[in-house]
Amino acid sequence: MNDHVTIIAEAGVNHNGQMDLALALIDAAAEAGADLVKFQTFRADHLARRSAPKAAYQDRQIGAATSQHDMLKSLELPYEWHAPLQAHAQSRGIGFISTAFDLESLDFLMGLDLPLFKIPSGELTNGPLLWQFARSGKPLVLSTGMATLSEVEEALAVVAHALVHDTEPKSRAEVWQTATLPQARAALRDLVTLLHCTSQYPTQMAEVNLRSMSTLAAAFGLPVGYSDHTEGIHVPTAAVALGARVIEKHLTTDRSLPGPDHAASLEPDEFTAMVRAIRQISTAMGSGGKGPQPSEWNTREAARQRLVAARDLTAGTVLARADLTTARAAFGVPAMEMWDWIGRTCPRDTAEGDGLLP
Repeated sequence: MNDHVTIIAEAGVNHNGQMDLALALIDAAAEAGADLVKFQTFRADHLARRSAPKAAYQDRQIGAATSQHDMLKSLELPYEWHAPLQAHAQSRGIGFISTAFDLESLDFLMGLDLPLFKIPSGELTNGPLLWQFARSGKPLVLSTGMATLSEVEEALAVVAHALVHDTEPKSRAEVWQTATLPQARAALRDLVTLLHCTSQYPTQMAEVNLRSMSTLAAAFGLPVGYSDHTEGIHVPTAAVALGARVIEKHLTTDRSLPGPDHAASLEPDEFTAMVRAIRQISTAMGSGGKGPQPSEWNTREAARQRLVAARDLTAGTVLARADLTTARAAFGVPAMEMWDWIGRTCPRDTAEGDGLLP
Protein backbone atom coordinates (compact mmCIF):
# COMPACT_ATOMS: atom_id res chain seq x y z
CA MET A 1 0.00 0.00 0.00
CA ASN A 2 1.30 3.47 -0.93
CA ASP A 3 0.87 5.63 2.14
CA HIS A 4 2.38 8.75 0.60
CA VAL A 5 0.11 11.79 0.87
CA THR A 6 0.26 13.95 -2.25
CA ILE A 7 0.59 17.63 -1.31
CA ILE A 8 -0.44 20.19 -3.90
CA ALA A 9 0.80 23.75 -3.46
CA GLU A 10 -1.96 25.85 -5.01
CA ALA A 11 -0.16 28.79 -6.59
CA GLY A 12 -3.39 29.43 -8.45
CA VAL A 13 -3.67 33.08 -9.43
CA ASN A 14 -1.29 34.28 -6.73
CA HIS A 15 1.24 35.11 -9.45
CA ASN A 16 -0.75 38.35 -9.95
CA GLY A 17 0.12 38.32 -13.65
CA GLN A 18 3.87 38.48 -12.96
CA MET A 19 6.26 35.86 -14.30
CA ASP A 20 8.87 36.46 -11.59
CA LEU A 21 6.24 35.90 -8.90
CA ALA A 22 5.09 32.69 -10.61
CA LEU A 23 8.68 31.42 -10.59
CA ALA A 24 9.07 32.38 -6.94
CA LEU A 25 5.94 30.39 -6.08
CA ILE A 26 7.43 27.32 -7.75
CA ASP A 27 10.63 27.79 -5.76
CA ALA A 28 8.70 28.16 -2.52
CA ALA A 29 6.61 25.06 -3.22
CA ALA A 30 9.69 22.99 -4.04
CA GLU A 31 11.58 24.17 -0.97
CA ALA A 32 8.57 23.41 1.26
CA GLY A 33 8.52 19.80 0.07
CA ALA A 34 5.25 19.83 -1.89
CA ASP A 35 4.78 17.15 -4.54
CA LEU A 36 3.04 19.39 -7.08
CA VAL A 37 2.66 23.09 -7.73
CA LYS A 38 -0.60 24.05 -9.40
CA PHE A 39 -1.60 27.11 -11.38
CA GLN A 40 -4.88 28.04 -13.10
CA THR A 41 -5.29 28.31 -16.87
CA PHE A 42 -8.25 30.20 -18.26
CA ARG A 43 -9.34 32.86 -20.68
CA ALA A 44 -11.49 35.43 -18.94
CA ASP A 45 -13.55 35.97 -22.08
CA HIS A 46 -14.53 32.29 -22.08
CA LEU A 47 -14.92 31.89 -18.35
CA ALA A 48 -17.09 34.81 -17.28
CA ARG A 49 -19.41 37.31 -18.90
CA ARG A 50 -18.95 40.93 -17.97
CA SER A 51 -22.24 40.81 -16.07
CA ALA A 52 -21.10 37.95 -13.80
CA PRO A 53 -20.92 38.96 -10.11
CA LYS A 54 -17.96 38.30 -7.86
CA ALA A 55 -18.09 36.24 -4.70
CA ALA A 56 -18.34 38.19 -1.47
CA TYR A 57 -14.79 37.27 -0.44
CA GLN A 58 -13.52 38.60 -3.80
CA ASP A 59 -15.29 41.90 -3.20
CA ARG A 60 -13.60 42.10 0.19
CA GLN A 61 -10.16 41.42 -1.21
CA ILE A 62 -10.12 43.52 -4.38
CA GLY A 63 -13.07 45.87 -4.03
CA ALA A 64 -16.59 45.86 -5.41
CA ALA A 65 -15.83 48.23 -8.28
CA THR A 66 -13.83 45.66 -10.27
CA SER A 67 -15.95 43.16 -12.20
CA GLN A 68 -15.30 39.43 -12.06
CA HIS A 69 -14.35 39.50 -15.72
CA ASP A 70 -11.80 42.26 -15.23
CA MET A 71 -10.39 40.57 -12.14
CA LEU A 72 -9.93 37.33 -14.06
CA LYS A 73 -8.43 39.15 -17.03
CA SER A 74 -5.69 40.54 -14.81
CA LEU A 75 -4.93 37.07 -13.42
CA GLU A 76 -4.68 35.08 -16.65
CA LEU A 77 -1.62 32.85 -16.98
CA PRO A 78 -0.43 33.40 -20.57
CA TYR A 79 -0.09 30.25 -22.63
CA GLU A 80 3.51 31.14 -23.45
CA TRP A 81 4.44 31.10 -19.76
CA HIS A 82 3.46 27.48 -19.22
CA ALA A 83 6.46 25.77 -20.86
CA PRO A 84 9.10 27.81 -18.99
CA LEU A 85 7.20 27.42 -15.73
CA GLN A 86 6.94 23.67 -16.26
CA ALA A 87 10.65 23.49 -17.09
CA HIS A 88 11.52 25.50 -13.99
CA ALA A 89 9.41 23.18 -11.83
CA GLN A 90 11.17 20.18 -13.34
CA SER A 91 14.55 21.74 -12.55
CA ARG A 92 13.43 22.16 -8.92
CA GLY A 93 12.23 18.57 -8.63
CA ILE A 94 8.52 19.34 -8.26
CA GLY A 95 5.63 18.37 -10.52
CA PHE A 96 3.83 21.09 -12.48
CA ILE A 97 0.07 21.05 -13.06
CA SER A 98 -2.57 23.60 -13.92
CA THR A 99 -6.35 23.61 -13.74
CA ALA A 100 -8.36 24.50 -16.84
CA PHE A 101 -11.62 26.43 -16.55
CA ASP A 102 -12.65 26.38 -20.22
CA LEU A 103 -12.37 24.00 -23.16
CA GLU A 104 -9.77 26.04 -25.04
CA SER A 105 -7.51 26.08 -21.99
CA LEU A 106 -8.02 22.36 -21.45
CA ASP A 107 -7.07 21.66 -25.06
CA PHE A 108 -3.89 23.65 -24.49
CA LEU A 109 -3.01 21.81 -21.28
CA MET A 110 -3.53 18.47 -23.02
CA GLY A 111 -0.31 19.20 -24.93
CA LEU A 112 1.83 19.69 -21.81
CA ASP A 113 1.93 16.06 -20.63
CA LEU A 114 0.76 16.88 -17.12
CA PRO A 115 0.74 14.00 -14.57
CA LEU A 116 -2.89 14.58 -13.61
CA PHE A 117 -5.78 16.99 -13.94
CA LYS A 118 -7.27 18.82 -10.98
CA ILE A 119 -10.92 19.75 -11.56
CA PRO A 120 -12.03 22.76 -9.51
CA SER A 121 -15.18 22.84 -7.42
CA GLY A 122 -16.85 25.38 -9.68
CA GLU A 123 -16.67 23.01 -12.65
CA LEU A 124 -18.15 20.00 -10.85
CA THR A 125 -21.50 20.67 -12.50
CA ASN A 126 -20.06 21.75 -15.87
CA GLY A 127 -20.87 18.51 -17.66
CA PRO A 128 -19.26 19.26 -21.05
CA LEU A 129 -15.95 20.40 -19.53
CA LEU A 130 -15.99 17.58 -16.99
CA TRP A 131 -16.51 15.06 -19.79
CA GLN A 132 -13.51 16.43 -21.69
CA PHE A 133 -11.34 16.32 -18.58
CA ALA A 134 -12.19 12.65 -18.21
CA ARG A 135 -11.49 11.88 -21.87
CA SER A 136 -7.83 12.68 -21.22
CA GLY A 137 -7.50 9.33 -19.47
CA LYS A 138 -5.29 10.97 -16.85
CA PRO A 139 -5.81 10.65 -13.10
CA LEU A 140 -8.45 13.15 -11.96
CA VAL A 141 -8.56 14.98 -8.65
CA LEU A 142 -12.07 16.38 -8.28
CA SER A 143 -12.91 19.07 -5.72
CA THR A 144 -16.43 19.04 -4.31
CA GLY A 145 -16.80 22.47 -2.72
CA MET A 146 -20.38 23.87 -2.72
CA ALA A 147 -21.71 20.49 -3.90
CA THR A 148 -24.45 18.23 -2.65
CA LEU A 149 -23.85 14.49 -2.55
CA SER A 150 -26.19 14.05 -5.51
CA GLU A 151 -24.17 16.55 -7.56
CA VAL A 152 -21.00 14.63 -6.81
CA GLU A 153 -22.74 11.44 -7.88
CA GLU A 154 -23.80 12.93 -11.21
CA ALA A 155 -20.33 14.38 -11.81
CA LEU A 156 -18.89 10.90 -11.34
CA ALA A 157 -21.50 9.54 -13.75
CA VAL A 158 -20.29 12.02 -16.38
CA VAL A 159 -16.68 11.01 -15.77
CA ALA A 160 -17.64 7.34 -15.99
CA HIS A 161 -19.38 7.94 -19.32
CA ALA A 162 -16.30 9.64 -20.75
CA LEU A 163 -14.06 6.80 -19.61
CA VAL A 164 -16.00 4.19 -21.60
CA HIS A 165 -17.36 6.20 -24.56
CA ASP A 166 -15.68 8.07 -27.41
CA THR A 167 -18.49 10.55 -28.00
CA GLU A 168 -20.44 12.84 -25.71
CA PRO A 169 -23.73 11.54 -24.34
CA LYS A 170 -26.89 12.28 -26.26
CA SER A 171 -28.87 12.77 -23.07
CA ARG A 172 -28.62 12.93 -19.32
CA ALA A 173 -30.30 9.54 -19.18
CA GLU A 174 -27.44 8.03 -21.17
CA VAL A 175 -25.02 9.38 -18.57
CA TRP A 176 -26.87 7.62 -15.77
CA GLN A 177 -27.17 4.38 -17.71
CA THR A 178 -23.39 4.26 -18.13
CA ALA A 179 -22.75 4.93 -14.45
CA THR A 180 -24.00 1.46 -13.49
CA LEU A 181 -21.67 -0.43 -15.83
CA PRO A 182 -19.02 -2.50 -13.99
CA GLN A 183 -16.24 -1.31 -16.33
CA ALA A 184 -17.20 2.31 -15.68
CA ARG A 185 -17.09 1.84 -11.92
CA ALA A 186 -13.73 0.11 -12.19
CA ALA A 187 -12.37 2.98 -14.28
CA LEU A 188 -13.48 5.49 -11.64
CA ARG A 189 -11.67 3.55 -8.92
CA ASP A 190 -8.47 3.60 -10.94
CA LEU A 191 -8.47 7.28 -11.87
CA VAL A 192 -10.54 9.50 -9.54
CA THR A 193 -9.80 11.04 -6.16
CA LEU A 194 -12.45 13.19 -4.48
CA LEU A 195 -11.50 16.22 -2.43
CA HIS A 196 -13.75 17.57 0.28
CA CYS A 197 -13.68 21.36 0.18
CA THR A 198 -15.47 24.42 1.52
CA SER A 199 -15.38 27.15 -1.14
CA GLN A 200 -14.98 30.13 1.15
CA TYR A 201 -11.77 32.10 1.59
CA PRO A 202 -10.84 31.84 4.40
CA THR A 203 -13.06 29.04 5.69
CA GLN A 204 -14.26 29.36 9.26
CA MET A 205 -13.74 26.33 11.47
CA ALA A 206 -17.48 25.89 11.97
CA GLU A 207 -17.88 25.40 8.20
CA VAL A 208 -15.01 22.98 7.57
CA ASN A 209 -17.19 19.88 8.15
CA LEU A 210 -14.19 17.60 7.82
CA ARG A 211 -16.31 14.50 8.44
CA SER A 212 -17.72 15.03 4.93
CA MET A 213 -14.48 13.55 3.64
CA SER A 214 -15.39 10.25 5.28
CA THR A 215 -18.92 10.56 3.88
CA LEU A 216 -17.51 10.84 0.35
CA ALA A 217 -15.29 7.80 0.89
CA ALA A 218 -18.19 5.72 2.18
CA ALA A 219 -20.62 6.85 -0.53
CA PHE A 220 -18.41 6.31 -3.56
CA GLY A 221 -15.61 3.94 -2.54
CA LEU A 222 -12.97 6.25 -3.99
CA PRO A 223 -9.78 7.71 -2.50
CA VAL A 224 -10.43 11.02 -0.80
CA GLY A 225 -8.52 14.12 0.16
CA TYR A 226 -9.03 17.68 1.25
CA SER A 227 -8.67 21.08 -0.42
CA ASP A 228 -8.16 23.54 2.41
CA HIS A 229 -9.03 27.23 2.69
CA THR A 230 -8.75 27.63 6.46
CA GLU A 231 -6.14 29.78 8.13
CA GLY A 232 -3.20 27.82 9.52
CA ILE A 233 -2.16 24.19 9.16
CA HIS A 234 -4.26 22.34 11.73
CA VAL A 235 -7.18 21.29 9.54
CA PRO A 236 -5.21 19.82 6.61
CA THR A 237 -3.05 17.95 9.11
CA ALA A 238 -6.18 16.58 10.79
CA ALA A 239 -7.52 15.56 7.37
CA VAL A 240 -4.50 13.31 6.89
CA ALA A 241 -5.28 11.59 10.21
CA LEU A 242 -8.80 10.97 8.85
CA GLY A 243 -7.47 9.31 5.71
CA ALA A 244 -6.80 12.08 3.17
CA ARG A 245 -4.56 10.88 0.34
CA VAL A 246 -4.29 14.33 -1.26
CA ILE A 247 -3.97 17.74 0.40
CA GLU A 248 -4.27 20.99 -1.53
CA LYS A 249 -3.45 24.33 0.06
CA HIS A 250 -2.94 27.84 -1.33
CA LEU A 251 0.60 29.21 -1.27
CA THR A 252 1.71 32.83 -1.47
CA THR A 253 5.01 34.61 -1.04
CA ASP A 254 3.26 37.35 0.95
CA ARG A 255 -0.29 37.35 2.35
CA SER A 256 -0.48 41.13 2.11
CA LEU A 257 -0.22 41.14 -1.69
CA PRO A 258 -3.28 42.30 -3.65
CA GLY A 259 -5.48 39.62 -5.16
CA PRO A 260 -8.44 37.43 -4.23
CA ASP A 261 -6.61 34.43 -2.75
CA HIS A 262 -3.51 35.72 -0.95
CA ALA A 263 -5.26 36.33 2.37
CA ALA A 264 -6.35 32.66 2.60
CA SER A 265 -2.92 31.32 1.62
CA LEU A 266 0.09 30.11 3.58
CA GLU A 267 3.41 31.89 3.34
CA PRO A 268 6.50 29.73 2.60
CA ASP A 269 7.57 29.05 6.20
CA GLU A 270 4.01 28.09 7.12
CA PHE A 271 3.66 25.84 4.10
CA THR A 272 6.92 24.13 5.03
CA ALA A 273 5.59 23.55 8.55
CA MET A 274 2.39 22.07 7.12
CA VAL A 275 4.30 19.67 4.87
CA ARG A 276 6.44 18.58 7.81
CA ALA A 277 3.39 18.00 10.00
CA ILE A 278 1.61 16.03 7.28
CA ARG A 279 4.63 13.81 6.69
CA GLN A 280 4.91 13.16 10.42
CA ILE A 281 1.22 12.35 10.78
CA SER A 282 1.31 10.14 7.69
CA THR A 283 4.22 8.19 9.16
CA ALA A 284 2.52 7.98 12.55
CA MET A 285 -0.61 6.44 11.01
CA GLY A 286 1.29 3.17 10.54
CA SER A 287 -0.06 -0.05 9.09
CA GLY A 288 -3.08 -0.49 11.34
CA GLY A 289 -1.98 -3.88 12.63
CA LYS A 290 -1.89 -4.09 16.43
CA GLY A 291 1.28 -5.59 17.89
CA PRO A 292 4.51 -4.60 19.60
CA GLN A 293 6.69 -2.22 17.63
CA PRO A 294 10.36 -3.24 17.29
CA SER A 295 11.42 -0.76 19.95
CA GLU A 296 8.80 -2.08 22.39
CA TRP A 297 10.19 -5.58 22.84
CA ASN A 298 12.85 -4.47 25.32
CA THR A 299 10.35 -2.33 27.21
CA ARG A 300 7.92 -5.23 27.22
CA GLU A 301 10.48 -7.42 28.98
CA ALA A 302 11.10 -4.76 31.60
CA ALA A 303 7.49 -3.62 32.15
CA ARG A 304 5.45 -6.84 32.19
CA GLN A 305 4.83 -8.47 35.58
CA ARG A 306 5.44 -12.14 36.26
CA LEU A 307 4.13 -14.69 38.74
CA VAL A 308 6.33 -14.65 41.88
CA ALA A 309 6.33 -16.30 45.29
CA ALA A 310 4.59 -14.28 48.02
CA ARG A 311 6.67 -16.20 50.64
CA ASP A 312 9.40 -18.81 50.69
CA LEU A 313 8.04 -21.98 49.09
CA THR A 314 9.36 -25.51 49.15
CA ALA A 315 9.10 -27.98 46.32
CA GLY A 316 5.85 -29.95 46.47
CA THR A 317 3.83 -27.27 48.29
CA VAL A 318 0.23 -27.19 47.06
CA LEU A 319 -0.10 -23.58 46.02
CA ALA A 320 -2.86 -21.37 47.42
CA ARG A 321 -3.75 -17.86 46.28
CA ALA A 322 -1.94 -16.41 49.30
CA ASP A 323 1.30 -18.10 48.16
CA LEU A 324 1.33 -16.15 44.88
CA THR A 325 1.65 -12.55 43.79
CA THR A 326 2.92 -10.62 40.78
CA ALA A 327 5.84 -8.30 40.23
CA ARG A 328 8.33 -7.27 37.59
CA ALA A 329 11.04 -9.89 37.72
CA ALA A 330 13.97 -11.20 35.71
CA PHE A 331 12.22 -14.51 35.13
CA GLY A 332 8.94 -16.32 35.77
CA VAL A 333 5.77 -17.32 33.99
CA PRO A 334 3.38 -14.54 32.83
CA ALA A 335 1.20 -12.98 35.51
CA MET A 336 -1.87 -13.98 33.50
CA GLU A 337 -1.22 -17.61 34.54
CA MET A 338 -1.87 -16.84 38.24
CA TRP A 339 -5.20 -18.69 38.43
CA ASP A 340 -3.88 -21.74 36.60
CA TRP A 341 -1.23 -22.23 39.28
CA ILE A 342 -3.60 -22.29 42.25
CA GLY A 343 -3.90 -25.92 43.41
CA ARG A 344 -0.75 -27.02 41.58
CA THR A 345 2.36 -28.19 43.41
CA CYS A 346 5.36 -25.92 43.51
CA PRO A 347 7.92 -27.54 41.16
CA ARG A 348 11.03 -26.40 43.09
CA ASP A 349 12.15 -24.47 46.15
CA THR A 350 11.38 -20.81 45.45
CA ALA A 351 12.45 -17.84 47.60
CA GLU A 352 10.01 -15.04 48.34
CA GLY A 353 9.99 -12.60 45.43
CA ASP A 354 11.45 -15.03 42.90
CA GLY A 355 9.58 -15.88 39.77
CA LEU A 356 7.88 -19.23 39.45
CA LEU A 357 9.09 -21.51 36.69
CA PRO A 358 7.35 -24.61 35.31
